[in-house]
Amino acid sequence: MRKSKIAITLDPDTVKELDRLVKERAFPNRSSAIEVAVKEKLNRMNSTRLAEECAKLDPEFEKTLTEEGLSEELAEWPEY
Repeated sequence: MRKSKIAITLDPDTVKELDRLVKERAFPNRSSAIEVAVKEKLNRMNSTRLAEECAKLDPEFEKTLTEEGLSEELAEWPEY
């Protein structure tokens, strides 16, 4: 997969921690460590957004919709 180069600015303590992880071979290089961190953060943000949207749902309304849909599907099935 083609990757894009970007420039970032980090505080010295973060760079020090990043370099420690690379030195301990947790990551092959800084770039890989940052890429993993960004992907994990994006995944968490997307999961949180989904959970927030699900929390907005009315369980009783959703149950009613499901039961209505199920009733319609069962009515369409041939009887044996």
